[in-house]
Amino acid sequence: MARVCEICGKGVRAGNTIVRHGLPKKKGGIGLHTTGITKRRFLPNVQSVRVRENGGVIRRRVCTACIRGGKVTKA
Repeated sequence: MARVCEICGKGVRAGNTIVRHGLPKKKGGIGLHTTGITKRRFLPNVQSVRVRENGGVIRRRVCTACIRGGKVTKA
């Protein structure tokens, strides 16, 4: 099942994890050096909630931003 909000369409975003070693220059070192970059995923906080819709109750996968923003009415 996809990690996508059914209201706003918020989904998985990609990014990087950057590993830096060394002592920063402002602390007396020679500076930070990047020693590793790996891909990572930023997952949205998607919850399965019962939503009142068209006079009935239906289960939807909605992100917490939409729940807090009042875009859905909980059953």
